[in-house]
Amino acid sequence: MKRKLLLTLAFAIGASTLTIAQSKSTGVISLNNGVPITANFTLNNTTSQVTLVLTGPSNRWFGIGIGISEGFGMASGDALVFTTSTTPNLTDRRFSGTSAPNQDTNQDWTTVSNSDNGTTRTLTLTRALTNSDSNDFQFPYATTNSISIGGVIPSSATMNVGSHGNAGFATGTFTTLGTDSFSLKDSQLFPNPSNGDFTIIAKTTLTKVDIYTITGSFVKSINVSNSDSEVSVSGLQTGVYLLELQNETEKSWKKVIVN
Repeated sequence: MKRKLLLTLAFAIGASTLTIAQSKSTGVISLNNGVPITANFTLNNTTSQVTLVLTGPSNRWFGIGIGISEGFGMASGDALVFTTSTTPNLTDRRFSGTSAPNQDTNQDWTTVSNSDNGTTRTLTLTRALTNSDSNDFQFPYATTNSISIGGVIPSSATMNVGSHGNAGFATGTFTTLGTDSFSLKDSQLFPNPSNGDFTIIAKTTLTKVDIYTITGSFVKSINVSNSDSEVSVSGLQTGVYLLELQNETEKSWKKVIVN
């Protein structure tokens, strides 16, 4: 089976360039009422992007309302819905009453990764902090200090958007993560576990990735340049692997699980 390693460089710095980045995150927000949906929002002041790591059940559709509070009644509000009955599977929508929310004309969220471990689906999504779409919740970095969300799933397994069971609600508070450390050890790899599609966010120059089995057997070496966004890895079977990230001055290890 062909597996892919997706390498996305958030930004790279050379000897003559040093950019101070700042970001803040809600951490993982879990909904109440037993609704198995979580959301983690991270705002990046340098890239002007919001990253949302969203989890939900893998055997049915699920959706969240962004910037709403408990008791909103689905009368209005920004919504995201995942279902395999649409293309793309993740759609940007707008609550407009008790019926299924209509899709927005502008689909502003980008799906970076989509992983299913058999019970839980993990989506990594990105979008600009602010845009001109009146249907979208806006995330101005300086003034976005908290966010309230609601989430719904159907009571029976179906991938078609329709009536749902209990709704869950929660509010997350953003905590400033501070200035970024420009080191390979601070690189992020997600989702993990994954079906074999990984994204690496590197905060400094990344030149090579060596892949090893968990027992230390060498698998493959991949040369990377700043312009690379996708590297294909053929024959990577299910299991645990060690990735050695390298540049001219550093090495750092990351453990990944392919399932």
